[in-house]
Formats: sequence, structure tokens, C-alpha cells
Amino acid sequence: MEPAEKQGRKALNRLRRSVEKGLRELEALEGALRSAEGEDFPSSAYEGVRQSLEEILGFLEEEGARLESKILESGGLEAGRIRRSSM
Repeated sequence: MEPAEKQGRKALNRLRRSVEKGLRELEALEGALRSAEGEDFPSSAYEGVRQSLEEILGFLEEEGARLESKILESGGLEAGRIRRSSM
């Protein structure tokens, strides 16, 4: 694997973990503020932020698949023909 591809995979995984942590932290913040603010809590704003973070995760999944395909192709393999063994 080329150094740039390796760096790309690492960066992609770091960003994915960060966004996943962001979703967890958003849930924690929402839980704390919802109980404190009651009916004044801006539910729709939090839902919008949650959707945005989920869209980012979707983008990262697509980029991960694209990067994996490029890595396999550079190694002379077809992405659709690889079988994963179950452990």
C-alpha cells in the first residue's frame, strides 16, 4: 500500500471515529439540556445537527469504499470479487 493511501485510510478512520464520538456527545448534551430546558429545548435544531453528522458518516463510508476499491485495483484485484473470511 502506498504511503498516501495508508495516510488516507488512517485519516478516514480517525475522522469516522470523531464523528461517531460527536454523535454520542450530541446525545449526551441533548439529554442534559432537554431535562433542564423542558419545552424551550430546540429539538428541531438538534435533529438537524444529528442528520448532518449522519450525512458525514455516509460520506465517509462512501469514501472508504472508494479508497478500498482503488487500493485493490492498484494491487490487481477486483473489489467485488474479494471474499471476507469469517473469524
